[in-house]
Amino acid sequence: MKIKSMYKVRQVAGENLVVGQGRLNADMTKVISLNDTAALLWKELAGRDFTCEDAADVLVATYEIEKEQAMADAAKWIEKMQACGIIE
Repeated sequence: MKIKSMYKVRQVAGENLVVGQGRLNADMTKVISLNDTAALLWKELAGRDFTCEDAADVLVATYEIEKEQAMADAAKWIEKMQACGIIE
């Protein structure tokens, strides 16, 4: 899977916000805000194909958590990004 290239993360007033680049008539009633962990995953995985395990590896390396917990957390992040249509 891959984060769609039309989406970027921008810092606005201390928040990590996902914005669609070059989209006319964007629906600004739906704002996607990323916490620090979600923003870290975005930064590390954007621009390349990745798996749930790749995302989990980022979490393990950064937070020194167990792989099982990292896999569960990564799967939740992926599920939420897919529900928003950000990951293809």
